[in-house]
Amino acid sequence: MTQAAADALTIWAPAIRQRRKAMLQRIVMGAATALVFSPMLGWRFSAIWLVLYVLIQCLEVEVFRPVVAGKVAEPVGWRGFYGDLVLMLNAGFFGLIAVPLWILGGAMGGVAASVLLSAGMINSVIMSGGSMRIFACTVLPQLAIFALTPLFMAQLGAPPHIVTAVAVAILTYTAFCLNTRRHLFRANRAETAARIEADRKRSEAEAAMASRGAFLAAVAHDLRTPISAILTGADELERDGKTGSARQQVALITDAGLMMKALLDDLLDHARLDAGRMSVDSRDFDLRLLVSQTARLWQAPSRAKGLRLRMEGARFLPRMVRGDAMRLRQVLNNLISNAMKFTDQGAITLRLQSWPDEHGAHVLLIDIEDTGPGMTAAQLRRLFNAFDQTADGVAARFGGSGLGLSISRDLIELMGGRLTVRSTPGQGSIFTLSLSLPRGAAVEAPPASLTPEARATITRTLARPAMSDLPAVSQAEADAVPPAPTPHDASSSDDDLSAAPLRVLVVDDHAINRRAIQLILQSVDCEIAMAEDGLAALEACKRAEFDVIFMDVRMPELDGRETTRRLRASGGLNAAVPVIAVTADTAPEDIAACTAAGMNYFVSKPLTPGALLGALSQVLNEAADAAESAAA
Repeated sequence: MTQAAADALTIWAPAIRQRRKAMLQRIVMGAATALVFSPMLGWRFSAIWLVLYVLIQCLEVEVFRPVVAGKVAEPVGWRGFYGDLVLMLNAGFFGLIAVPLWILGGAMGGVAASVLLSAGMINSVIMSGGSMRIFACTVLPQLAIFALTPLFMAQLGAPPHIVTAVAVAILTYTAFCLNTRRHLFRANRAETAARIEADRKRSEAEAAMASRGAFLAAVAHDLRTPISAILTGADELERDGKTGSARQQVALITDAGLMMKALLDDLLDHARLDAGRMSVDSRDFDLRLLVSQTARLWQAPSRAKGLRLRMEGARFLPRMVRGDAMRLRQVLNNLISNAMKFTDQGAITLRLQSWPDEHGAHVLLIDIEDTGPGMTAAQLRRLFNAFDQTADGVAARFGGSGLGLSISRDLIELMGGRLTVRSTPGQGSIFTLSLSLPRGAAVEAPPASLTPEARATITRTLARPAMSDLPAVSQAEADAVPPAPTPHDASSSDDDLSAAPLRVLVVDDHAINRRAIQLILQSVDCEIAMAEDGLAALEACKRAEFDVIFMDVRMPELDGRETTRRLRASGGLNAAVPVIAVTADTAPEDIAACTAAGMNYFVSKPLTPGALLGALSQVLNEAADAAESAAA
């Protein structure tokens, strides 16, 4: 590509846009010029000149409107020729005012004209942005008028040597303008190249981040399946464990599974934060209850380690606030876990303070103080670095990925707060969480756990066909056909109805996940049908009615969200059945997508019995409440 072509593509259009931004500046300069020289040129002449000059500015705006809008990038065709004429008219008309200044003002008018022309020329050089075409159209007309200066001086009787000196000065000034244009061109070309390179690198980085995010999401989805199986199997073994040795082995398996789950969650959170995809929720919650529950969770581990876990100032905390309860609980758990990990004796203290600010929000200050070994200044500087354990041997002795504190700090900053630390070697550490939370509204108490009465209400509401009508949904799956229940008619008593098993459909493309949910639900009186993809689930829903559906989100052929949307739109037997999303994607936007698709609740993978049974209890109680409201 020639320099001229490069000039047109990378310099010309930006220079035109730059001139458009400076239009008001040119109008103000023209008004000031007309005002200053009106005593010399006359008010009428100055006013007419100013009006014409403003009209020329408007004409330039109209001619280059497509360029400013980004629709035209090259000065081609009639518009390019017309644009050149307008630029020359604009610059030439401004410079022409020097002629009456010489004629009417004499030598002093000529001095004023020379100053005005030199200022106009240097302004045009700068506004050309290095474009030779714009430079020629805007600087050369003024330079031609400036070159008349020696002639006017000779006409007024100036000595020849003075006239010659001025002519040389004009030539020097012309060379200066050309050199300045060349430097501007090179600088703009370098800036454009740097911007293009930066855009390319940013695009590559964004593509790499997206690729890494997709890779992590896929790996996480695949890893959560075996982790779910490990945790579920360990729970079943714990129930059947008859000896202390067997229970210890089961506890080892459970701890390993929970550690894998925690590491996986930390890696995914770090990846979301690094990519800027993490967001925080804003809902009303009971702050005092959240802190109390979090502290109680750590009572048993602290006693097992011989530590005292103390909480001071809980009575000063407000009840209802608005924020992200889940992320705040995650941060508190990370900080307490960190303190517990590095403290061998003494106590861990949660010191709580809160007061209202001038906007009516609650300022929250939480200190987590431990009596551990403390940290040096060098360790404090590295403390919040991801994957940095601050000292050799920490990972081998205590485990972990070195992500907890980094994630906690980033989450608190997303919520608009700060996480800081003070520590002295041999004197423990104090982590301080400061956060402002808006006041929250009172919320209704959560529903009680599932009762036989709630199940009876659901059963009375749903007119259910016999499960024996449901065929196998996968030939490759021997357990797809559940045992048929004993049929009962509408005259059955409430006791019979309350004893009726729940009808559950489990939809997942992984047999391990289906079996894991089946094992967990063995503790509940239910009949389980299984489907290995969304299409099989929709077919099953046409032939039998269910009380609840566990729906995997990521599946081939038809994913869980689209399956739920089609189910809701079908108007069939299960159009209103509660659907629980079983998903490894727990980002707020993923949960919102599940809700928008018509899912009622979600359980994150890896599955644990408590989480899955809690979700089941929640949706069935909600269904029971809805049924009672409809009956009333």
